[in-house]
Amino acid sequence: MSQYIALSYWDVLLASIFLVINGCLSLWLDLRLERQLFVSALRMVVQLILIGFILKALFAIASPWLTGLVALTMGMFAGREIWARQERRLTGLWGHGLGGGAMMFAGLLVTVLALTILVEPEPWWSPRIALPLFGMILGNTMTGVSLGLDTLNTAVHRERSAIEAQLLLGMTRSQATAPFVRRALRSGFMPIINAMAATGVVSLPGMMTGQILSGVEPTEAVKYQLLIMFLIGGATGFGVLLAVLGSIWRLTDERHRLRLDCLGGAG
Repeated sequence: MSQYIALSYWDVLLASIFLVINGCLSLWLDLRLERQLFVSALRMVVQLILIGFILKALFAIASPWLTGLVALTMGMFAGREIWARQERRLTGLWGHGLGGGAMMFAGLLVTVLALTILVEPEPWWSPRIALPLFGMILGNTMTGVSLGLDTLNTAVHRERSAIEAQLLLGMTRSQATAPFVRRALRSGFMPIINAMAATGVVSLPGMMTGQILSGVEPTEAVKYQLLIMFLIGGATGFGVLLAVLGSIWRLTDERHRLRLDCLGGAG
C-alpha cells in the first residue's frame, strides 16, 4: 500500500522560515550573504515550478526528441555553471566547451549504459526514468568537473614560475605539471568520495528517502540508491579526468612550453 504523504503549499512556506532565519543571522553578523540566499532561493523556486510543469507535459507526450532536447538544455545550463565557477578559465571556446563537453560525454555515456543495460525501462529513453537519472548524474559530475578545473587552472597560474623552471631544466610537460594535475583530480573526486563515505550512516540520500516516503520497501530503495551512487561515481571520475587532462593539454604544447596565453584572467 502506498504511504505517499501529500504536502500543501503552506507546508512548503513554513519550511522556508528556516532560510529566513539564516538571512536574519547573516544581517546580524554582517556576513552579507542575505542577498545571495534570497536570490538563490527565488531562483530555485522558479526553476522547480517551471520544471514541474515541463516534466508533467513531457511525461504525457513521451517523445524521444523532446526528451533529448531537455537533456541537452540541462547540459548547456550545467556547462555554463562550470564556466562560471572557475576563477581562471581557458580563453575562447575552450573555456566554455571543455568542462561542459567532458561533463556531457561522461554523463550521457553512463546514463545511456544504465538505461539500456541495468534499469531497462520500456522504452529505454522514457523521460520519467531517463531525465531524473541524467539530472542526478549530471549535477554531481558538474560539481566534480568545476572543482577540478578551478583547482588546476588556479594552481598553474600561481605556480607558473616553478613549472617553467622545471621545463627549462629538461622536464617534459607531463612531469612538470604532474603534481598540479594530481591535486586537481583529487579535488574533483573529493565530493563524490565524501558523499559515498557518508551515505547511509551520516545521511540518507534524497532519492532513497523519497522512495521510502512514497511506500517503497527500504531494501528496494537501498538497491536503487547504490546503483545511483555507483553511476554518479563513475561519471564524475570520467568527467573530471577528461576535463583536467584536456585543460593541461591546452595549457602546454608539444614543445613542452607553458601556454598561459590560453588562460584568461580572474573571473
